[in-house]
Amino acid sequence: MRRAIWAVAAALLVLGIWQAVVVIAAVPPFILPGPGRVAAALWTNRALIAANAWVTILEVLIGLALGTLVGAAVAIGLAASARARALVRPILVFSQAVPVFALAPILTLWFGYGIGSKVVMAVLIIFFPVASSFLDGLLATPPGYLDLARCMGARPAATLWRIRVPAALPSLASGLRLAAVYAPIGAVIGEWVGASRGLGYLMLLANGRAKIDLMFAALIVLAAFTIIIHALIDLAAQRLQSRAGGGR
Repeated sequence: MRRAIWAVAAALLVLGIWQAVVVIAAVPPFILPGPGRVAAALWTNRALIAANAWVTILEVLIGLALGTLVGAAVAIGLAASARARALVRPILVFSQAVPVFALAPILTLWFGYGIGSKVVMAVLIIFFPVASSFLDGLLATPPGYLDLARCMGARPAATLWRIRVPAALPSLASGLRLAAVYAPIGAVIGEWVGASRGLGYLMLLANGRAKIDLMFAALIVLAAFTIIIHALIDLAAQRLQSRAGGGR
């Protein structure tokens, strides 16, 4: 409840500063509309925004699920094999040298203008944070746990799944928190490059027609969705961390 109160207070503070800037600086509405204009545009175009928001939400949720599964699987595979780490880790680092945003036109060409290219974009943008965070946790298992497992004659697979993975759950939780923020970015960038639906497409459409209030309304809906999904992921991450603590 305290966190919710502070969140509402922060939102009201931002809205107050926004309105003050618009009034004091006399900013034209086609450059920066006030909160009232944006709220009116949000209500007037609620059906249009909702129809496009569901597309973006679906893209983000699918990308988040797939990216998390692939990232966790790769991290477990690399943790289980030193040879795989020596071979694949440099490839992962090199893949981050190529801006993911630059791949959006290529992904649109390969997977089309539908939901597929946006999901792939979201997977690519969240894959590395999840895999990297989880792998760091798997490789940082307390030595005492590993020594105890060896003394008891545990097999490597049992050590991995019963000791190293539970101990690395807090690291996985950190990666999931980052993924919750990055996934909407990947989906929207894919929509900017080529799409016929989605909040990113709606923002471009509104900008091209000089409907800046509608563009801000779509942006606020996207930000609200990102905050909600981050809060849900944070709750799941806390459960993972408490589970890891209980396992110890």
